[in-house]
Amino acid sequence: MGEINMTPLIDVMLVLLVIFIITAPLLVNAVKVDLPHANAPSTVDTRAPTLAVAIDKDGNVYVRDQIVAGEALDGALRQAAATHAQTEVQLRADRAVPYGRVLEFMAQANRAGLSRVGFVSQASE
Repeated sequence: MGEINMTPLIDVMLVLLVIFIITAPLLVNAVKVDLPHANAPSTVDTRAPTLAVAIDKDGNVYVRDQIVAGEALDGALRQAAATHAQTEVQLRADRAVPYGRVLEFMAQANRAGLSRVGFVSQASE
C-alpha cells in the first residue's frame, strides 16, 4: 500500500475542532461578574487602546483576567498609561460591589495616569 490513510487524521482533526468550539466561549469571560443592566448605546472608541479591568463581588480586582492587588495593580495601571497616554480602562464591576470600592479604583487609575474610564454594562432585554 503506497498511500497514507487519511481517515484517522480527519477523525483527530474533527475531535480537536469540536473541543475548540466548546471551550472557546468559556475563555472569553473568566471572571464572573454580575453586570448592571442599562439602556444605552455603545460608545466604544476602537481607535484607543483598552485595558480590561473587572471587580468581582468580593472586591478583588482583575486586570486582563488576572487577579492583582496592591503594588501589582499600581504597576499594571502605570504600565498601561506609559504604553499609551489615551488608554481607556473598561471597567466591569459586579453590581454587589460598593460604590466606594469603584471610586477607590478610579482614583488609583487616575493617580497612575489613566483618566479615561468606561463602564461596561449588560444590555437590557
